[in-house]
Amino acid sequence: MKLDYQKRLAAKVAGVGLDRVKINPEKIELIQEAITRSDIRRLIRSGAIEILPKKGVSRARARARPKRRGPGRRKGGKYSRLPRKRRWINKIRALRRELKSMKERGIIDAKMYRDLYRKLSRFESVAHLRSHVMREVKGVG
Repeated sequence: MKLDYQKRLAAKVAGVGLDRVKINPEKIELIQEAITRSDIRRLIRSGAIEILPKKGVSRARARARPKRRGPGRRKGGKYSRLPRKRRWINKIRALRRELKSMKERGIIDAKMYRDLYRKLSRFESVAHLRSHVMREVKGVG
């Protein structure tokens, strides 16, 4: 039995797509007789024709994906994202921590500690400081 017309009419009346219209197979005879919009509305209310809920697209996978942080996402210049002063503070604190731990571990003595503490601004990184200290301790130069 062809119910294309009724299904199309039901979709129009409900304002949905054809895929969301479900016809109850037990009430086919009743649906076949429906030819007007008011008949279709009555059948929808009675449950002979069912309008399925909207299907959504799950955002779960999108949420699970790591946040994009590439250069195309960045707004603002290099120093607006991490100001020069903040970078300086981070670097100096790291260097001071490393110097202190070297003194505590006995790698350098108090005199060398004082001398290097004064010159900390000359070092670019903790690695740079370590390599300098190793050269000094070994007496290479």
